[in-house]
Amino acid sequence: MAKQEYSAYQKSVITNYYNNRSDIALSKLSELVSELFLADTDAKRDRLWERAHKAMVNLKIPPAIIDHIMTKKDVKILAKNLNEWLAKAK
Repeated sequence: MAKQEYSAYQKSVITNYYNNRSDIALSKLSELVSELFLADTDAKRDRLWERAHKAMVNLKIPPAIIDHIMTKKDVKILAKNLNEWLAKAK
């Protein structure tokens, strides 16, 4: 297989993506919080909580905090922590 060659523009896009990966993950987690507030079925909530758990693991949130949030499964707790994480990111 031939080696993939990227243009200068493509390289800058790739670099910017990896430099802003945590910001992107926080944004997706923020969207999940909104979806959790609006979820109308238990099955949908369960799927969204699993996605939120994966997002927190990818963000390297301390396991104790993840366990607390996942045990309570309270959207308000997740939202409060998310606001703190967003403040730290800025």
